[in-house]
Order: sequence, then C-alpha cells, then structure tokens
Amino acid sequence: MGDILPVRNLVTYCQIMRINQPNGLFLLLWPTLWALWLSGMSVPPLKVLFLFTFGVFCMRSAGCVINDIIDRDIDVYIQRTQNRPLPCQKISVQKAKLLHLSLLLISCLIVLTMSIKTILFSILGLVLTWVYPFMKRYIYFPQIFLGISFSLSIPMVWSEISHKLPISCWLLFFGNFFWVVAYDTQYAMVDRSDDLKIGIKSTAILFNNYDRRIIAFLQLLSLIFLTLVGWKLALHPIFYFAILGASILFVYQQFLIADRQEDRCFKAFSKNNWVGLIIFLGIALSTSSYFRSDFCI
Repeated sequence: MGDILPVRNLVTYCQIMRINQPNGLFLLLWPTLWALWLSGMSVPPLKVLFLFTFGVFCMRSAGCVINDIIDRDIDVYIQRTQNRPLPCQKISVQKAKLLHLSLLLISCLIVLTMSIKTILFSILGLVLTWVYPFMKRYIYFPQIFLGISFSLSIPMVWSEISHKLPISCWLLFFGNFFWVVAYDTQYAMVDRSDDLKIGIKSTAILFNNYDRRIIAFLQLLSLIFLTLVGWKLALHPIFYFAILGASILFVYQQFLIADRQEDRCFKAFSKNNWVGLIIFLGIALSTSSYFRSDFCI
C-alpha cells in the first residue's frame, strides 16, 4: 500500500497540471517557438530555447492549477470537468495551492535570468493567469484575456533575443491572438449547454448562432497577420505554403463544427496543434541557412 500511494499522488499531480493533456501546453508553446526562430531569423541559442520551453511548461501548469482551484465549485456541474482532481477530492485545496506557488517560484527563477523588459512582460502574464479564471463569471469574452496571455511570450522572446519590439513582433502577436480566440471559442462550444445552466459566460454563448462565422473571421484575421509577418521579414516562399496548409486545416475545422456537436467541436479544437506545427515548420525552414541563401540567389 505504501508503494501505491506515492504513485497515485504523482498521477493526481500530473492530472491537475494537465501533463496528461498536452494539447494546451503545445498551443502555448507554438507561438513561443515561432518568436524564438523569427526574432533572430535563425535557430535560437540552446540555453534560451530551454529556458523559454521550460518556462512555458511551468506557467501553463501553474495556470491549470489556479484555474482548477478557482473553478472547483463549478467544475463538478460540468460533464467535461467533473472528474478533475479537486472536484473529486483527490487532492486538497491546500496542496493544490502549494503546487501552484512552487510552479510560480520555478518560473520566477527562470525569468530572473532575463532582461528587465522580459521580466515586466512576465509580471503582466502572471496577473492575467490569476485574473483569467474569474472572467467567465463576469464577462462574455474571457477568451480575449486568454488570447493576450497566450501571446505574451512573443514580445518576451523578441525583447530577450533582439532587445527590440519591431512591428513584425506585434504582427505575430495579433496573428496568434486572433487564432487563440478562435480555437478557445471552439473549446467553449463543447461546454456551452452546461455553461448556460450554471451561468458561466464565454464567446461561444456571446456569438450564439454566429459562432461559426465569427470563428472563420478570426481565423482569417490570424492568417492575414501571419502573412504580413512573412512579408515584413521577407520570409522564403515556403512559409506561404505553411499558411496555405493552415488555411486548409481551418476549412476542415469549419466542417467539423458545422452541426455544433460537442465531440466534433472538441475535435476541431484539438486540430489546432497541427496549425501551430505547420506554421512553425514554415518558419523554421524559411529561417534556415539553406532556404535563406537559396532565396537570396
């Protein structure tokens, strides 16, 4: 029995940190990787790559933990979340808070190795991490707060690597922002019926029958801003094939959410990691020495 309990505890901690559900981790990681390659127009230094990747992991985990702490009294009423550790009382609130503070401490130690501008952006990110879980109780667009939060790594990376915040940085920021709002609206469509019963707000509820059209418009805005990034940085034409690939995936997502079925909306949401990967491959190839030299010729 003594051997089993530590394993159970470890599994519970992994669950509350969503290590067993890496979709959200990669959705936060993709814009960070985009910025790491674009800000220096090359493969980033390994130390910087490791620090930002590990920082993304810690902050995403910390965000999941604090979200579950704040939502523990409403998660029990939502089918998708009622089996999470806190609603099931697999872990105490005190232990969850200690885990959250531990993750924040590690994140703090990481960011303290960086520039003052990066530290200031990280403080804003921390505030948004704490504020976001409350927003769904008061406003119909908490996805906007998530969009900003999930895009802050872009100026953080840019200020750390190039020590500047050029227009290409902000074009990428808004390209990611609109993408986040679109896919988190898809995610909110999964819980819409439960949210309406308990009074939780979201863009899925706000948009109502216009949800598919507005998601399509947000996806289009994302593609436009990402295309402008490619134009501003004179990326290799292969980058635009990545944009085309992302466009095809967006069309497929529209097909999936056509009937607003919960399982298909969740499937559409999960397909966004492929969008992030395709864009990253386009950026990585465009900034590689082989394609850059070939494009210059």
